Amino acid sequence: MPEPSHPPSGAVPVNRAVQDVWNARHRQRDAIPHAALVLQENAHLLPRQGHALEVACGLGGNALFLAARGLETLAWDISDVAISRLQQEARQRQLPVTAQLRDLSVEPMPEAQFDVLVVSRFLDRGMMPGMIQALRPGGLLFYQTFTRIKVDAAMGPDNPEYRLDVGELLVLFGALQILHYREEGRVGDLQKGFRNEAMLVGKKVT
Repeated sequence: MPEPSHPPSGAVPVNRAVQDVWNARHRQRDAIPHAALVLQENAHLLPRQGHALEVACGLGGNALFLAARGLETLAWDISDVAISRLQQEARQRQLPVTAQLRDLSVEPMPEAQFDVLVVSRFLDRGMMPGMIQALRPGGLLFYQTFTRIKVDAAMGPDNPEYRLDVGELLVLFGALQILHYREEGRVGDLQKGFRNEAMLVGKKVT
C-alpha cells in the first residue's frame, strides 16, 4: 500500500492514493444509501441520546439514520467527495451530522468516546481492536459486511481479504457481549433471507 502523504501543517493526513480510488467511486453514485439492515432491524436497541460514529461512512446513510433518531452523530471517511455530499445532504434534511475527512490508517480512534459505533460494508481487521476501545462502557457496535460465501456473485469486493470467513465477526468481536448475529450463507431457499453478508450487534460491558 502506498505511504500516506505528508500534508502541510493543519491539513488532514490521508493516503492520497486510497482517497483517489474512493473519490472516483463516490462520484459515480447518485442516491444517498439507506441505513444498513443491521441498523434498521435493531434500531430498538439504540439509546435515546448519546454520541454516535459511523466509520467509513461513504455517503452516510447510517449517519443520517442515527442523527434522525436524536443521537449526536459523527461521520468519518477518507473520501472528501463523500464527506462534501454528506454535509450537503445533512443540511438539506436539517440533521445534526458532523461529517469529517479522516483516514483511520493514519489517525487512530480515540478511546471511550462513543455510545454507538456503526460500520457497514467496510473491513479492516486491524482497526477492530480500536473500534472496541472507542466505545464507552455499555456502548453498542453495529457491524455488517460481505462474506466469502456468496449467493449473488456480483455483490461485494472480489478480493477475499475484504470478505468475512464463516463466523469471523463473532471471533473478531469476541470481547463484546453479542446481542444479535445473523449469517445465513447458502442454507435453504436462496431466493429469500439475508445473504452475501453477516451482521452483528455487540455491547461493550467493561
